[in-house]
Amino acid sequence: MKLQLFSDLHLESETFHPQPAPGAEALVLAGDIDSSWAGLARFAGWPVPVLFTPGNHEFDGRVVDTAAGELRARTEALGFIWLERRTVVLAGADGRRIRFAGTVRWCDFDLFGQAQRPRAQRAGMYFQRVMQATQHGQPFDATAVRTEALACRAWLAEALAEPAEGRWDTTVAITHFAPSLLSADPRYGRQPGTASFCNADDDLLPRASLWLHGHLHCRHDYRVAHADGSSTRVVCQARGLAAKEEHLGWDPLRLIEA
Repeated sequence: MKLQLFSDLHLESETFHPQPAPGAEALVLAGDIDSSWAGLARFAGWPVPVLFTPGNHEFDGRVVDTAAGELRARTEALGFIWLERRTVVLAGADGRRIRFAGTVRWCDFDLFGQAQRPRAQRAGMYFQRVMQATQHGQPFDATAVRTEALACRAWLAEALAEPAEGRWDTTVAITHFAPSLLSADPRYGRQPGTASFCNADDDLLPRASLWLHGHLHCRHDYRVAHADGSSTRVVCQARGLAAKEEHLGWDPLRLIEA
């Protein structure tokens, strides 16, 4: 199945007019499309299925407790397939059945190990202040983010471990946050703040043939080999911010084979 992948479009401030990629069989929106949600309407009536997994900025200034339900209703009204802690199986033109498992997968701040978690959470507080979201009447701070992250991680681990039993041929994981330090932005590298962008989900990689993510305003396409001889392809197709020239070299019509 040929996929078109968008993330980190930030249509609340960026100028970009999306077009369907010729030959695409589905469009994956992997988060941070528009913090105002208004730009999501640009994908209504898309000629192929639209799979939507929210990013952190879809919750900016909102009550996390209720925003997910409201966003799900908004995206499903636009005809999207909502993939936050949900799976869906789609058939490709070649007849192969692709299972998509999607979740925000918030950061748990354990990228560099438990001992470094407090330092990573202190660095992560900056990003939570930018979000200005709340949960249970309190600021959605690094501790609350970690709680959500662990729930995402538990769901994803269980979903990816589910046997196919003839129901699908391969699995694609979709997360907004990255699954490995290998996806770190080379501009910043191994600093505490990187734990706000990447998780140490390397142990889950063997359970998916393809892992799509966003959040890092840079592009990645790499393979991770596993002991059984298989491998997982990890792709980030983020656009990023024009003011930082992060969009340079980005190909919005690129196709990714699932």
